[in-house]
Amino acid sequence: MIGLLLAQAAQQQPQPLATPEVEYSALLPLLAPIGGALVLLLAGSLLRSRPPKSTYALLTVVTGLVSLGSAWSLWTDVRKGGYLAMADAVVIDGFGIFFIVTIASAVVLGALVADAYLRREGLDGPEFYVLLLLSASGAMTMAVANDLIVLFVGLEILSIALYVLAGFQRGRFTSREAAIKYFLLGSFSSALFLYGIALVYGATGSTQLPEIATFLAQNVLSSSGVLLAGMALLLVGLGFKVAAVPFHAWTPDVYQGAPTPVTAFMAAASKAAAFAALLRVFFSTFSTLRLDWQPLVWVLAVVTILVGSVLAVVQTDVKRMLAYSSISHAGYVLIGLQAGNTDGIAGALFYLMAYTFMVIGSFAIVTVVSRKGDTGHSLESYRGLAARRPGLAFAFTVFLLAQAGIPFTTGFLGKFYVIAAAVQARSYALALIGMLAAVVAAFFYLRVTVLMYMSSPDEASDAERPARIVVPAGVGLALFVTLAFTIGFGVLPSPVIRFAERATFLF
Repeated sequence: MIGLLLAQAAQQQPQPLATPEVEYSALLPLLAPIGGALVLLLAGSLLRSRPPKSTYALLTVVTGLVSLGSAWSLWTDVRKGGYLAMADAVVIDGFGIFFIVTIASAVVLGALVADAYLRREGLDGPEFYVLLLLSASGAMTMAVANDLIVLFVGLEILSIALYVLAGFQRGRFTSREAAIKYFLLGSFSSALFLYGIALVYGATGSTQLPEIATFLAQNVLSSSGVLLAGMALLLVGLGFKVAAVPFHAWTPDVYQGAPTPVTAFMAAASKAAAFAALLRVFFSTFSTLRLDWQPLVWVLAVVTILVGSVLAVVQTDVKRMLAYSSISHAGYVLIGLQAGNTDGIAGALFYLMAYTFMVIGSFAIVTVVSRKGDTGHSLESYRGLAARRPGLAFAFTVFLLAQAGIPFTTGFLGKFYVIAAAVQARSYALALIGMLAAVVAAFFYLRVTVLMYMSSPDEASDAERPARIVVPAGVGLALFVTLAFTIGFGVLPSPVIRFAERATFLF
C-alpha cells in the first residue's frame, strides 16, 4: 500500500508555489522604516567604538524623511485613483498616503525630541530608535491594509514595539508599571479584535475589505447577529487604541509612566493609525450598515468628549492632563466618523494631522521642563515659566490654545470642520455637545497658561521649582516645526485642507 502511494506521488508533477508579486516602489514608504531599523540594529551590534552622539537619531530622521519623500512621490500617482498591491493585501490610495505622511512626520519629530532625553537619562543607544521605526512600520501597514488579517498584523507590530517602549526607562517603577498595564489591556483588546475578524469572516466569507463591502451590498442577511457582533468587536479593538471611552482606562497611567518622548510618539502615531483603520473599515467597508454603527459611534463620541474634558479639569500632573485631553480629542475625531460623509472624513483627517503636531510640540516642552529622571510633571513645575524661559512658555501657550480650539490655529479648524460635518449630517445634538465640551476643556488649558504667566517662580516650593531649563538643538528644531505648522496652517489652511479632501477618495 505504501509503495503504491509512493508510486502515485512520484507520478504527480510538482506544482510551482504561487508567490505574490511585490511592488517594491509602492511599498517603499513602509519598507523604509523596517530597513532603517535593520541598519540601526546592525550598526549598534557591529560597531566596536561608540558612534558620535546623535548618530542614531540622525539616521532615524533620515529614514523618516525617506518615507515622507517616497509617500509624496506616490501621491502624484494616486490622484486619479488608487491601486492594489501584494496580491490585493495592500491598497495604495490617497487616504493611506495621508496617514503615512502623518506617521512619518511623527517619526521625525519623535526622534528629534528623544535624542537629548535619552542621553540625559543614560538610555542612549540604537534600541529606542529601532523600536520607534518598527512601531511606525506597523502603523503605516494599518493605514494601507486592504485585508483584516493585514490590519491585525500591522496592529500587533505597532503595539508590541510600543509595549517595550513604554517600559524603556526600566529603572523607574512607573515606566515598568505602564508597560505591564499597556501590555495586558492591549493584549485583551487585540484578542477581541481578532475574534471580531473571525465573526465577520463567518458572516461574509472573506477578510478582504472590498469583498466584504461587495457582499454586504449584494446580499440581504436574514440574520445579521454574527456580523453585528463582529463589527462591534472590531469597534472595541480599535476603540482601545484611540482611547475612546469606555476603553480608555489605560491611557492616563501609560501616558504618565512612559518616557515622555514615547508618550509623544504614542499619542500621535498610535492614534493616527487606529483612526486610519477605523475610518477605512467603517466608512468604506461597512457603509451599507451605517444605520447600525452610527448610533454606537454617536454614543462613543459623546462619552469620550465629556469624560476626557471633565476629568482633565481635576488633574494636577501635566502628562495625565494631556492624556485626558487626548481622550477628548479622540471624541472629536469620532464626530467626523459619525457624520458618515466625505466632509466628516476630511475634517477627521485634518484634525489628526493637526493633533500630531500639537501633541508632539506639547510633549517636547514637557520633556525639557521635567527634571532628570523624568518626574517633574506637576503643574507647579510650570509656575512662572514665562519669566524663566519666555520662548518655551509662548510655545506651550500656543499648543494649549490650539488644543482648546482658539482661532488662527490648526486646532480651531480641526474642531470647526468636524462639527460642521456633524451639522451637515443633521447631528445637531452631537455638534452642540462638542461645542460645549470645548468650553469646559478651555479651563484646564488656560489654567496652565495662567500658572506660566501670572505666577512668580518664587511662589513655587523648592521641591517643585524646576532647575535651569536647557533646550537641546533637536527639541528646539522640533518645536520650531510644530509651532510653524500649528500657526502657519491655522492662518492659511488651504494646502492641508486640499490634501485631506483629496485623501477621502478611498480605493
